Amino acid sequence: MSKTVRVRFAPSPTGPLHIGGVRTALFNYLFAKKHQGTFVLRIEDTDQNRFVDGAEKYIIDALNWCGIPFDEGPGKDGDFGPYRQSERKNLYKKYADQLISNGHAYYAFDTAEELNDHRSEHEQKGKTFIYNWHNRLKLKNSLSLSNEEVQAKLDAGDDHVIRFKSPENETLKLQDIIRGEITIDTNILDDKVLFKSDGMPTYHLANIVDDHLMEITHVIRGEEWLPSLALHVLLYRAFGWNAPEFAHLPLILKPTGKGKLSKRDGDKLGFPVFPLAWKDPHTSDVSRGYREDGYFPEAVVNFLAFLGWHPGTDQELFSLNELVSAFDLSRVHKAGARFDPDKTKWYNQQYLQQKSDKEIAILFSQLLTTKNISTILDVTSVVSMIKERATFVSDLWDFGQFFFVAPREYDAKAAKKAWKEDTPHLMQELLGLLESIDDFTTANLQEIVKSWIGAKEIGFGKVMMPLRLSLVGSLSGPDVFEIASMLGKQETIFRIEKAIDTL
Repeated sequence: MSKTVRVRFAPSPTGPLHIGGVRTALFNYLFAKKHQGTFVLRIEDTDQNRFVDGAEKYIIDALNWCGIPFDEGPGKDGDFGPYRQSERKNLYKKYADQLISNGHAYYAFDTAEELNDHRSEHEQKGKTFIYNWHNRLKLKNSLSLSNEEVQAKLDAGDDHVIRFKSPENETLKLQDIIRGEITIDTNILDDKVLFKSDGMPTYHLANIVDDHLMEITHVIRGEEWLPSLALHVLLYRAFGWNAPEFAHLPLILKPTGKGKLSKRDGDKLGFPVFPLAWKDPHTSDVSRGYREDGYFPEAVVNFLAFLGWHPGTDQELFSLNELVSAFDLSRVHKAGARFDPDKTKWYNQQYLQQKSDKEIAILFSQLLTTKNISTILDVTSVVSMIKERATFVSDLWDFGQFFFVAPREYDAKAAKKAWKEDTPHLMQELLGLLESIDDFTTANLQEIVKSWIGAKEIGFGKVMMPLRLSLVGSLSGPDVFEIASMLGKQETIFRIEKAIDTL
């Protein structure tokens, strides 16, 4: 690729960043890094009515947590700032004026009431009102009014917008890296508003001007922007600028495969759709985040990469560097990508199992601290015994809390199965045996207790099940001798005595 690649992720700060937005950011990041290019964050905040306090910080925090930080953007100024559209608003008017002067745009003075009347009139006839070539000369604008009338209205400060003048009777052939050639009949396009009566540009004008001034080479964005592609390409043409290459990513679909994934789907089915938890500043409602739900950022990045892209091999686990090397826009699908909550958990489990016992022990120790658990046990050894079944670090508490807290109650089904009439007598005998053992290691305990059971000529289950129940509170957990060795002689004896008293 001869030109220096520059891509941008351009979210609006109207709330938390949906994982669909994170995937768009990720694909931009991967493409930029693959081609030694630049990943730009631009905050598109021209619509101040929808601005939500804290949303911009959330976007930046989410990208940083995912490990896909931007190279240029708010707080990381390059040569193309400022990176918030609200700080660039003085730029756009001259470009709107330029389009008027070269005949590609016009002033429109129609009031909201007049346009509503036109819409109602069309609806009554079963038609849809579109402001474009077929009716613009009948409406109140600088194409239908004389120059003197237009100037008088402008001088009087009449409210007006600037509309793009869509071409008539032309077939546009547009190129998309993912979708190939797209053909559009310009007669179906409406004359979009480029500049609003409040003196602010619409998304379309600001977007094109900023992409041009920031020298963006590739626009990689969601499928929902496909309907705007024709207008954007026409705007580049009207300005006489070279357009970037476009790639429109597929939608992320609900787990059923029908319809776009929404926050409501996550709430209903019990999974997050945001990278970080978000507290709505207006309602104080809290939405779950992948970080707070215990997912590793690398697992989130890995599963997001596979929503709409495939490497062409059977490999499913990719580090970020491996994703950069493997990523290719030509391998992004056109069809929507179905979101699979179970697969996201599978990815997290894989990354948990890949981590060393020591790494996980650090994270588990932090969890223990939040539960006010202090322990003299070797947490790394505990982790090595129980991590195999875990998907999240929080699972380690579910699977191994008995290491840190003696059972307060005993599983009823397990007790019925393990605790028989002669069990208290056997457990008292076992207590005497354990009292006599000085070397309380796993191997020594196993040898002595198994020899004692063998000498008594009773089934192993008659001792091993009630022993496990005493130490764990249920019949689950790792090797019972490993548990006893880890707990130590004093705690093991205490728990057996407690079980005898309770059961």
